[in-house]
Amino acid sequence: MSQGVEVVGVYVRDQEEAAQFYVGKLGFRVHTDVRNGDYRWLTVQHPEQPSFQLGLFRPSPPTMDEATAQVVREIVAKGAMPPLVLTVTDCRAEYDRLVARGVEFTQEPIARYGSVDAGFRDPSGNGWKMIEARRGGA
Repeated sequence: MSQGVEVVGVYVRDQEEAAQFYVGKLGFRVHTDVRNGDYRWLTVQHPEQPSFQLGLFRPSPPTMDEATAQVVREIVAKGAMPPLVLTVTDCRAEYDRLVARGVEFTQEPIARYGSVDAGFRDPSGNGWKMIEARRGGA
């Protein structure tokens, strides 16, 4: 028997804007994009991690009432959600590549804790930490 986490979601203010960011700037690709009325199930995946999908979900009815959705959108816009982590082989090179694609960073690459990390946000406010993988696998 094989089990595991396949999809983790983030809330985004606009799914089309999020798709353009994740696909056009970060280099992810769309895995699933289906609609049922106003509801849209949209997931993307990193090209080197095909077994995992990142859901780009809009907080809205029918999954929550409109008042709750508004609060969630405000919390996400403030960057108050837990950060996501993107592991890269060379943080400074990836920083340069993503800056050239228009990604706005909140933190330039910094060497600390035995690695190098940088930070950015998606257009909705979700925070990302980009961390250089430690050589040797530890």
